[in-house]
Amino acid sequence: MVYTYIDYNLITRDMKLSLQRTADQAQVARETAYYKENIGKVTSIDAFMDDYQLYSYAMKAHGLEDMTYAKAFMRKVLESDLSDDTSYANKLTDDRYRNFAMAFSFSQGTAVVQSSAQEEDVIGLYKQTMADQEAAVGTDTAYFNAAMDKITTVDQLWQNDKLKNYVLTAYGFDPKYMSYEHFKGIVTSDVNDSSSYVNTQAASYKQGLQARIDSIVSTASAEDLANSASSARKQIAQYQSAINNAPDYTTLAAAFNFQTDGTLSAGDLPMTNDQKSTTSTSYIFAQPRTSSSAALSTKSYYESAMANVTSISGIKSNSTLFSYIVTAYGLPSGTLTTTFENIVTSDLSDPNSYANTQGGQYSAVYKKIAADFNFQADGTLVSGKAAQTTTQMASTSAGWMALYNDKQDAADETLISSFQTLMQTVTDVDSFLADTKITSLVLKAFGLENEGDTARKLKKVLTSDLSDPKSYANSLKDSRYTDLVKAFNFNADGSLGTPTLAQSESEILLTAKSYVVAKSQFGTADDKTKATEESKYYSSTMEKVESLDDFLSNKRLVDFVLVANGLDPDKVEPGYLRKMFESDLDDPKNFVNTEPDTRYRELVASFNFNTEGQIVKPEEGIQTRRGLLETQDLYYNQTLEEQEGEDNAGVRLALYFRRMAGGIGNAYDILADSALLQVIQTAFSIPEEMSSADVDVQYAYINRVLDTQDLQDPAKLEKLLVRFASLYDIDNNSDVSPAEIIMSGSGGTGISADTLLSLTQLRTGGA
Repeated sequence: MVYTYIDYNLITRDMKLSLQRTADQAQVARETAYYKENIGKVTSIDAFMDDYQLYSYAMKAHGLEDMTYAKAFMRKVLESDLSDDTSYANKLTDDRYRNFAMAFSFSQGTAVVQSSAQEEDVIGLYKQTMADQEAAVGTDTAYFNAAMDKITTVDQLWQNDKLKNYVLTAYGFDPKYMSYEHFKGIVTSDVNDSSSYVNTQAASYKQGLQARIDSIVSTASAEDLANSASSARKQIAQYQSAINNAPDYTTLAAAFNFQTDGTLSAGDLPMTNDQKSTTSTSYIFAQPRTSSSAALSTKSYYESAMANVTSISGIKSNSTLFSYIVTAYGLPSGTLTTTFENIVTSDLSDPNSYANTQGGQYSAVYKKIAADFNFQADGTLVSGKAAQTTTQMASTSAGWMALYNDKQDAADETLISSFQTLMQTVTDVDSFLADTKITSLVLKAFGLENEGDTARKLKKVLTSDLSDPKSYANSLKDSRYTDLVKAFNFNADGSLGTPTLAQSESEILLTAKSYVVAKSQFGTADDKTKATEESKYYSSTMEKVESLDDFLSNKRLVDFVLVANGLDPDKVEPGYLRKMFESDLDDPKNFVNTEPDTRYRELVASFNFNTEGQIVKPEEGIQTRRGLLETQDLYYNQTLEEQEGEDNAGVRLALYFRRMAGGIGNAYDILADSALLQVIQTAFSIPEEMSSADVDVQYAYINRVLDTQDLQDPAKLEKLLVRFASLYDIDNNSDVSPAEIIMSGSGGTGISADTLLSLTQLRTGGA
């Protein structure tokens, strides 16, 4: 009887069933149950190695049983940084050690406040938020100009929050602190009437403050009044400052045409075009950022207003015009109006004039400004001459359009640079919240800068567990806060945690390495280079995947994962793969667990998606789900091979070769493994004496009889192993019974008597 072939065929015709029978054996089941129950409790290499039952199970699974004693050696393997090609495990020629280290994550999870993808997302969100704010200025202004003409009473204006807030912001008032009565009193006042509400209120306010000053003066001692550090002097200074900076409601009152009862006269609008233009310009300049539409609006205002300027005082007294000019010529923001006056009243033909002798690094700018304005030495204009000609005005406006947002862009870049630098110093949530530069950018990015949140509240948000529907961040029912939590990796105690990714760091690394191996195994150096570049794309992009849909919609990522797991992308339907991911890995009857090809199960297990396609934080432990399944499956295979080998070493060799064939890239891989070499020597009748030949000679010989790339073809691999099994029995003097061989075949995997006879003749040299 050809024992090897029959036994091998009986096992592999349904490999999944054969492995399940092995798993169901009482001792194997006990050992596996212990491993699954306890491996998740291990948090250190010492704890792992001290538990002999766990450690020996893993070592046997990875084919390292004979090295179980070498704990010092294996510790160095487990401590290796697999992302570093020069690390200990990566430098070992035997891939079993690297694969063993890869199955565990002692050094793969990095606790960081943010991953590079998270940091990139926050910075991108900040930039987008700033861009949205700029765009909103134009949108709000367009609404203001269109909607204001439809207002007929003060009450209508007050009830339209969007319009009301626009107007109040334009004139420097906080809508939160403005009452209806006060607002109505102001906008229905006649600024030219000293007894109107707006004028009497202002006078009353200042008189009240002055009365308090007078009271302090009358009661304080001469010594207190003379001492600048005394409380009396400080109070007087505060009240005097309040008087000097008292809100000027007259500009707001002058912006409207309401009658004292809050209505409009027949044919009147609440605002003339000039009033609307002044208001919208003031609103634009009240914003922290200037948009392109706002810049154009300001340009229009400047060019219109400059036509009415008759002396330098017309610019000095108009902050909008002056700011426009300062920006247009790139002058420092602190430039004084007197400096501007000195420049534009200079005679450029006089080498000793102010514009020709002053300015330092801005000397060329001073001369350019002097040339672009037509004021005389006394600040007036020659009769009939404009402050700027059309050409001069165009020059100024060109400067404005080129430079209006340079300062805010520079400020953004400075803030972003500071954020990136300071984030590297964050050690916990408290140090994060303590830095105002960090929180300034973050709160603006998520639209939370005006919420007035305390550090205590933000800490509770950032340390929330989003998987808990009752967590603090979830209880706020505001997506801005949950998005904020997702952008950082703080643990519940405020310490730094690891990012919650679609794939853990160790899995991304393993998938990337497997892809490079698969693509370069039989390829050229150029293929390997391309594969390495593709793996970089995969590693960086996977950090940004937020759901199963997100992953499956990116065919480049999906194909990468399939290739890395030894699957042909052209033969895998997207819907089929989705069914795999939506299966419950813990249910043995679920779709992914009933699929004969176990590669799908390991592929799904390498991701952190739940059955709904959402990313969930993996359970703490030293093994990912894939690592645990891989170790378990390897243990079953090793046990099956050992048990079969007790009765027939040929069966063990065939099963081992079948399992390892996918990793054979060339003849050197075969020569490096005595078990693989024995199968090839037997299958191709290579004399044992050949083992004494030079390695390169053996390499060349194997390549003559075998194309190692054929081992990736299941049909060709099976044909080779049938050949090996039959010749192994002949070599070991087993009786040949063609009838039993034929009876043992299944679905075309058997071998005919004629074929066996041919093999026997090849072995014996018969014709």
